[in-house]
Amino acid sequence: METISLPAVPLFILSCFSVAQVLADSLTAPVNVTIRELKANSGVVTWDIPEGDPVIGFAITQQKKDVRMLRFIQEVNTTTRSCALWDLEEETDYIVHVQSIGTNGPSPLSQPLLFRTPAEAETPTSKDEVTMEEVGQANQLRAGEIIIIVVVLIMWAGVIALFCRQYDIIKDNEPNNNKDKAKTSSECSTPEHPSGGLLRIPQQQLQQQQEDAICAHHRGVTVPIS
Repeated sequence: METISLPAVPLFILSCFSVAQVLADSLTAPVNVTIRELKANSGVVTWDIPEGDPVIGFAITQQKKDVRMLRFIQEVNTTTRSCALWDLEEETDYIVHVQSIGTNGPSPLSQPLLFRTPAEAETPTSKDEVTMEEVGQANQLRAGEIIIIVVVLIMWAGVIALFCRQYDIIKDNEPNNNKDKAKTSSECSTPEHPSGGLLRIPQQQLQQQQEDAICAHHRGVTVPIS
């Protein structure tokens, strides 16, 4: 029968405590590893951390399928749960693993995430981005239409104001023109010419009439002068 000496008992207890402490501080692998915003040359990996794990960072391994070369990404002093992947090749299969990093080291690898990048022409566009672009274009068109309508209304208002002003001027001048025409017509009218104009008698005829009147006066006959 084996016996344990007394000096060995404290060492055994200390070893058990150390193992228990290491097991308590060990991290579990990240879960729910997914790829989002996947494009021909980029994407975003996201994951979740089990509750209670003292995580201070993360590490990601990126590998092309059937290719041994790896890309290693590590970041500490962060609580983020996502990481951007860049310089990807279109229409290529990739495998990604995620690890949590704690004060005592990294966690086990997560389940492998397998995805394939789309072709450049097949890159999906986010619905939010499309909506924002359409809203921006609609706002620009609406602003342009409002400006055009305002300019047209101002021009029409100016034309109407100018027309009204000219009409008032013409209306005010019309009675004066009628009075001037009536006055001129009355001044130029004579009994012999009611429509206007003076009766002009040739000078020789007038002189002859005057001589005839003088002769008739001496004779005692009255000769009318036309």
